[in-house]
Amino acid sequence: MSHPDDLLVAIAAMVESRHSSQMSLTVVIPGAVITGRLAPEALWKERVAEVLRDSEDLGQFAAAFRPSQGGDDHPPEPGEGPTHLHFHVARILQGSFGIPDTGGMYRVALKDVSAWTIGDIGYSDQ
Repeated sequence: MSHPDDLLVAIAAMVESRHSSQMSLTVVIPGAVITGRLAPEALWKERVAEVLRDSEDLGQFAAAFRPSQGGDDHPPEPGEGPTHLHFHVARILQGSFGIPDTGGMYRVALKDVSAWTIGDIGYSDQ
């Protein structure tokens, strides 16, 4: 998809502006269906940095997810809008299974979403 769905961009902008992580969404992207809750980008980056920081092997990568000192992590200008969805507590649906079981952190380009629906799609791990 070359141009993101305007309605989906508006939903992503509302999540960013209200700093809410309660919106559940399911998206179809090439090769995957992802279901979970959206988070504002700053909160998503903070959580990813925490996980990396706690890892003995990956701790050095935490810095890439922290806000830059130069102020590059600014909210989008009016008309600019978000370019990505940031999922937390999310799963990739594969058949009747959700991967991972506990939910993961996924960043999805809005332009790659071909279909979407409000809400979390349930799955069976049996």
